[in-house]
Amino acid sequence: MLKLIRLEYEKGNITKHIRNAAIMTLVLLLFLIMTAGDAGADTTSMGFYKKSIINAAVELYSNMSYIVFTGVMLAVFIIEEYEKGTINLMFSYPINRKKIMLTKIGAVWFFNVSSLVLSKLFIYGILYILSDFLHLSTNDIPLSSLMFWLDMLLSSVIMISIAYIGLPLGLKTKSSKVTVVTAALIACFSYGNINGYTLLGNIYYYAFLVILTALLLFLSISNIETKDIL
Repeated sequence: MLKLIRLEYEKGNITKHIRNAAIMTLVLLLFLIMTAGDAGADTTSMGFYKKSIINAAVELYSNMSYIVFTGVMLAVFIIEEYEKGTINLMFSYPINRKKIMLTKIGAVWFFNVSSLVLSKLFIYGILYILSDFLHLSTNDIPLSSLMFWLDMLLSSVIMISIAYIGLPLGLKTKSSKVTVVTAALIACFSYGNINGYTLLGNIYYYAFLVILTALLLFLSISNIETKDIL
């Protein structure tokens, strides 16, 4: 499986995605540095524990960005192969079709979870170093708190996972646009605020999306061995 994932990265030009992830992280960092001074000592209950505003902002903007980024990678690694017909060549290999699809799904998931965690760590690290300049206290970025680390890791896994809800729709329609737009809509619904109502931090909502995504993915690839690709 690891060898297949490595081959997927080589075929999908993973260097380009690493570069794009790095650029996105730098843009997020610059934005957060420019707005950090307005955060003050305010707190919010977003997520699994009470966060400082700057802590919540890092999570919010990083998670939203990577939900869409994951949708784009799914479109490139999987849906475009259906659009171009190159998936037929892969399925002609003496390898189980489900294994091929799970490899593609796993490759994108592992890359984005790892990148999101590293992106957050980089941003938190720079903000922590610049805390005096930005008038932030050590409580704003509680690197010594176990809940801080658990929340960061768990939210990263959940956000990347729910980005996959667009994949079954993309497979059904064989459309990259549907995959990316669905991921963008999920990001908006998950972090949007409509007349004071928001799903932000609603554990039941995220649990429902994770279960729904897993179910739709299962249904999408369960009969892939006999399904006519064309």
